[in-house]
Amino acid sequence: MSQPPTLDQPPADVLTDDCLPEYSYMYSPTLLSGRVAFITGGGSGIGFRIAEIFMRHGCDTVIVSRNLQRVSQAAEKLQAVTGRRCLPLAGDVRNPETLTAAVDEALRTFSRVDILINNAAGNFLCPASALSFNAFKTVIDIDTVGTFNASKILFERFFRDHGGVIINITATLSYRGQVLQMHAGSAKAAIEAMTKHLAVEWGPSRVRVNSLAPGPISGTEGMRRLGGAELEAASYSSSIPLQRLGNKTEMAHGALFLASPLASYMTGTTLVLDGGSWLTSPNQLTASLELWTSKMKEGK
Repeated sequence: MSQPPTLDQPPADVLTDDCLPEYSYMYSPTLLSGRVAFITGGGSGIGFRIAEIFMRHGCDTVIVSRNLQRVSQAAEKLQAVTGRRCLPLAGDVRNPETLTAAVDEALRTFSRVDILINNAAGNFLCPASALSFNAFKTVIDIDTVGTFNASKILFERFFRDHGGVIINITATLSYRGQVLQMHAGSAKAAIEAMTKHLAVEWGPSRVRVNSLAPGPISGTEGMRRLGGAELEAASYSSSIPLQRLGNKTEMAHGALFLASPLASYMTGTTLVLDGGSWLTSPNQLTASLELWTSKMKEGK
């Protein structure tokens, strides 16, 4: 009799923003049947894969981005592979007016929204001393303010009376003061605090609020911007307890769990999916600053 794979084997994934060529179900294909998910930043990366995995489990989706062309192309791919409906909409999480319009259009189309995925984010490497006031504000506005805007609008428009699930995509950057990431770490730490506050205040309305904190994930814009070849090198993976990078499908499975009835008594907490990376990976100030300075001189 053949032995089953070890329990740390990752599911299949592709590095591009394309649907999986095949998918093996671990949960029931009807786990999210009849549900609708509203996903900010759903046109690429982790947001795209979350949309795909949700749709493969019976969920219709609304994917929102400032770039309507990107989400329109993504929606075509998602609908073709899953057979579910995907509504692409333009919206800026920093702008409550455009976000309200997107939520209203989603409700007109589907008559409900059950799940909010706050995935829109902005990030780059920069030491705090070189960070402009505007650059810091931009990251806070997209990540933290954007998360509040989407959560408040959907709560007022639907969740207050019907319940729902909010999943905030955060990061482990603040856990030990990751070098060159003060701006993003501060924004994500604020979101994790917001997660707890909203879980307490909105729990009586049957709204569950949790965060999901990915580690280094292959095939994402974050990976390309924040390290690229350096992070994908075997030497970096060897510093992670599970000895590898994560993938987008693993993050989507984490979101699927949090959104589903499997997590019915889970709220106000953060699910860390990083292979143990934040516990052991390098956080070297001098070496990181030297690498950043070198790249700035090269114009990268």
